[in-house]
Amino acid sequence: MTPQDIEAFFTRANGDYLFARWGRPIVPVVFGVEDATLGVVKGAIEAVVALAGHQMAETDPELGANLMVFFIRDWAELPQVKKLDHMIPDLGPLCARLAAAEANQYRLFRFDASGAIKAAFVFLRMDAHLSDMPAEDLALAQAAQVICLWSDRAFASRSPLAKVGARVILRPDVGDVIRAGYAPSLPAVAREPSHALRLFARLAQG
Repeated sequence: MTPQDIEAFFTRANGDYLFARWGRPIVPVVFGVEDATLGVVKGAIEAVVALAGHQMAETDPELGANLMVFFIRDWAELPQVKKLDHMIPDLGPLCARLAAAEANQYRLFRFDASGAIKAAFVFLRMDAHLSDMPAEDLALAQAAQVICLWSDRAFASRSPLAKVGARVILRPDVGDVIRAGYAPSLPAVAREPSHALRLFARLAQG
């Protein structure tokens, strides 16, 4: 990877550079799946958190759970979830836009006063495409995309996953950037493209 490749991961469509990582331990909760799939999703989150060198916890003192993953069949289901509209203002109009766009996934982040991630919501509408994905692959892709605040274009044309023989793994370049992004010597939030050079330097150090 070049510094430019790394910069592209965090440069949004409007040209702004923005990197953020979690500023607190991650406490996931998953809705809409059976127990077997629940274990797969939480296992993928644990694996990516371990890769980052970050932490998980049993509860968040402010929010209880701070990473909420919803598996749904239709966007119209979300406004019916009790108290979800309290956490996500304009939930109804958001779901209407997602339905009109025929979107099958959406991620929403909340930030603390410093700009670090303090909560995230992952919504997966299980259309034919997502339903055809093995649960392990879908869970790993979502865990990777929620461990950092990536650009809205970062994975638009290429998945964060790669196939090695019969196995599906996290792309090595994506894994390297996640690991570098959580280096204690680097800031939890960065808005200058020079941050990509610091990530590159961490990669060069191995």
